[in-house]
Amino acid sequence: MNQNLQRRLLPRHITFMALGMAIGTGLFLGSASTIQMAGPSVLFAYMIGGLMIFIIMRALGEMAVHDPVAGSFSSYAHRYLGPFAGYVTGWNYWLLMVGVGMAESTGVAIYMHLWFPDIPQWVWVLASVLMIGSLNLMTVLVYGEMEFWFTMIKVVTVVLMILGGAGMIWLGWGNGGQPMGLGNLWSYGGWFPHGVTGMVLALPVVVFAFGGIETVGMAAAEAAQPERTIPSAVNSVLWRILIFYVGALFVIMAIYPWNQIGTQGSPFVTTFDRLGIAHAAGVINFVLITAALSGFNSTTFSGSRMLYSLATKGQAPAALARVSVHGVPVRGVLLTLACLLVGVVLNYLLPRRIFEMMMSILSFNTVWTWAMVLIAHFSFRRRSGAGAFPLRGWPWTGAACLLFLLFVVVMLGYRPDTRIALYVGGAWVLLLTATYFTWGPGNPRREREGCSAAVSPGEG
Repeated sequence: MNQNLQRRLLPRHITFMALGMAIGTGLFLGSASTIQMAGPSVLFAYMIGGLMIFIIMRALGEMAVHDPVAGSFSSYAHRYLGPFAGYVTGWNYWLLMVGVGMAESTGVAIYMHLWFPDIPQWVWVLASVLMIGSLNLMTVLVYGEMEFWFTMIKVVTVVLMILGGAGMIWLGWGNGGQPMGLGNLWSYGGWFPHGVTGMVLALPVVVFAFGGIETVGMAAAEAAQPERTIPSAVNSVLWRILIFYVGALFVIMAIYPWNQIGTQGSPFVTTFDRLGIAHAAGVINFVLITAALSGFNSTTFSGSRMLYSLATKGQAPAALARVSVHGVPVRGVLLTLACLLVGVVLNYLLPRRIFEMMMSILSFNTVWTWAMVLIAHFSFRRRSGAGAFPLRGWPWTGAACLLFLLFVVVMLGYRPDTRIALYVGGAWVLLLTATYFTWGPGNPRREREGCSAAVSPGEG
């Protein structure tokens, strides 16, 4: 049986994976909360956050082009910072993927509840696990195709909203032929109605809207032409963020006063409704379901590949390194799905709290992953010099981004509703540290046994 992953992801798959993780429920639902925090200055917050994410992606992309391996940043942390760093980063990311998967499957259930209010929420979570699990047990090409079409639905929706909104602003569509203009952007307290402080407070929330974009690095080991597809996908991130986030929010805040956004439902629904699109609420609800399924699809993929990578380095059970004849780490997929079934139980016990609870708790894990990308990249550049796809402005760009992530951690502790992320994240790192040095690769006795086995005559 072939024990290697297969390079079958095409350039469009990799590109749309990056785009799909950037455009999610954070844009369709979470943008209203950031607008209330910052007003129109949220546009600058998305530009700053987008630039920081772009630096992280360029650092990851440089290492991925140099060495497109399974496990991505966990493997790079293992190689350039040591086995312990790789172990903690890998298991931390796997937990992050499981948690985000629970949140995304819960999102599917919440949106389906609008159409089928009599069916319990946990039923839809279970259905999501079974459907996405079945897709991920097939070839990686099936995963890539599903992610491509899931993302295409989101892209078309955002583009139509931007074009339709532009027609309302400058041509008067849906407003009796009277152009609405751009006055709403500064007529309600100016660009900074809550001062610069409002924009600063919105930055951590904005940054987490891009969580999951590092999946591109996870896919490098299964990309058909990583030296071409990874740079293309990474370079497209910044301008697409500007188009889809900044462009969409610019149009929304030009059409509606910022202090009214979110008070009358989704601005996407309201905009399509004013443009005369029938059943606008149902259309957006369908898009939200596909967005959540897209996120769930990617987290299952990334979680299983991380387990495979950990197993190949002796940091997870060896059985998880086995792959099917189609190059799929089946046991890694099944273990990830088994843990995702915990989400079914949580949705049965806490149907109204699970989504917000999981997303707030997992903030620390996201920052840890991004920070390890940057730190590993520092070590990579010192050892190997600039790669074929170098991060421009290194080391200053990497250092600035690390300081930004430190600021995000401080803000997590500053806000009472996100402080739990530091407690849970810190406890998880301590638990991983204990397992590494007690039962894992860091146990001196296990290391001696491994060395003895290595020098023994063996079986010849």
